[in-house]
Amino acid sequence: MSIHYKNILNYFDNRSTNDLAEAFNAKIKAYIAQFIDVTNVEFFPI
Repeated sequence: MSIHYKNILNYFDNRSTNDLAEAFNAKIKAYIAQFIDVTNVEFFPI
């Protein structure tokens, strides 16, 4: 708790969180999960 107190207090001071970054990471993971069973690597769009 004492390690993260600045980040916790930052939310109450500025109302800032990392929810946008977490949502973006979740979208990337969901996109990649669609192509787990793809056997044609040339088709894979990354």
